[in-house]
Amino acid sequence: MARMRLAKVSPKKCFFLVLCFAVLILLVFNLRDKDWSGRTPHVLYARDDYQPLGDGNDARNEIATSHVANRATLKQLPADVDVDGNDGNGGGPSKDSRASADYGVRQPWSEERSKKDGVTAADLPWYFSQGVRYPKPARRNRKTNKRLARLLPSETARGDRISNQLMFIPPNYETIKRKGKLKTILVYNGLSPWNVKAGRDVFLSSKCPVSTCTITAQREKAATADLVLYKDHYIPPAVPRSPYQIYMMYFLECPYHTQHVKYPDVFNWTATYRKDSDIVAPYEKWEYFDPRVRQIEQDRNYALNKTRKVAWFVSNCGARNGRLQYAHELQKYIAVDIYGACGTFKCSRNTAERCFEILDRDYKFYLAFENSNCKDYITEKFFVNALTRNVLPIVMGARPEDYEASSPQKSYLHVDEFASPKELAEYLHLLDRNDELYNSYFKWKGTGEFINTYYWCRVCAMLHDDASFRKPKWYGDINDWWRGPGVCTNGSWRNYRARNPADKSPSSDAHR
Repeated sequence: MARMRLAKVSPKKCFFLVLCFAVLILLVFNLRDKDWSGRTPHVLYARDDYQPLGDGNDARNEIATSHVANRATLKQLPADVDVDGNDGNGGGPSKDSRASADYGVRQPWSEERSKKDGVTAADLPWYFSQGVRYPKPARRNRKTNKRLARLLPSETARGDRISNQLMFIPPNYETIKRKGKLKTILVYNGLSPWNVKAGRDVFLSSKCPVSTCTITAQREKAATADLVLYKDHYIPPAVPRSPYQIYMMYFLECPYHTQHVKYPDVFNWTATYRKDSDIVAPYEKWEYFDPRVRQIEQDRNYALNKTRKVAWFVSNCGARNGRLQYAHELQKYIAVDIYGACGTFKCSRNTAERCFEILDRDYKFYLAFENSNCKDYITEKFFVNALTRNVLPIVMGARPEDYEASSPQKSYLHVDEFASPKELAEYLHLLDRNDELYNSYFKWKGTGEFINTYYWCRVCAMLHDDASFRKPKWYGDINDWWRGPGVCTNGSWRNYRARNPADKSPSSDAHR
């Protein structure tokens, strides 16, 4: 019987095979360490980074309960007739509704929607109204030992990083919890403007993934607090500052209506509606259930039985961006019914819900005009008064690209898309005649919701990020960043860019 002979392998071929195997091993390890965090950390694409909190049904019910008040606030919100009472005067709400736990108008995930697209509550991150997936401790790069999550403006130029911060848990958080030491947040302007209680209540009741923080308003703790937080107004503390502290300024309104801070080299972080803030605090935040599904067919005609064209609720007639003058010019070419002090139609603040019902029933378009044209400045005039209703918003305020980044796809018209009010009116008449075209602006409904951005949860999480303290940044002059060239314009953004073709809006380069 013939014996089988093994094929001879030359040393050269053997070396080549070993080399290929080594390269393959290196490639596998590099892929594991690759920083994928530039993507939005959506659960559908990053299941390994999340984990359910306890039993799915129980957790879902507990989290949903915290949003009941949010949905109920819609009926309590007055129309622009009254919201604009402080409009343009630097007033705004007496309490910061964006930072409180009970703000926001939710368009919650639904069981019917999930069956259609295969998205379940278990797929949604914890900050959705029905989401149950909680994050795991952040991963580190094997070579540099740095966290992979991108949390700060300097780490990514894309997006607002809100989702990243909401899903961030420090890699060593279990050790932090065992030690039992809390991060102290001093609200220097007092508790009242924030609508929160002293202590840990807001972190525990919100079920923050990182909850080892406590809030105080005792100014005598200014020398030892981990974070000294100012809202709208800076008051120099009477005690020396520790080099290990973070100072943060929170601005609610736009630069025209906020303090001009005269002190340089004070702040490390900012919290504003601007996307290049360290802690972005928008008036509302839209997020899709599944980023791949941004339009779905609707089962209704949003133009049905609507007999009136354009409505606007407004009481501040002196806004510096010329919105009233634009509306008056628009009136020459299409019917615009102006409610409030600036028009001939009336709608009492005591019947705000009736105003919204009229809007939904009779009108096809709504002027969601801000009082100022500033970068990223998009308020409840758009998110609440328009998008939560069944009308098509026409917007003025932030730049066109800001609305595009902050809004559901194809959900509005920006005045700067048109050369003049006359050209806009011509397109509105076209939409008025064509129900199919008009309805195409409502296909975003049901694809996502306005999430609770859990401001305090994110602040607490960021205070536990070693990278933020290892080499803290400083705003040399916060005014250069907040109100520098290109941040706001008194005219349209279309005209501003025509006059300043090479101008670039300030970015995180404004601080060091």
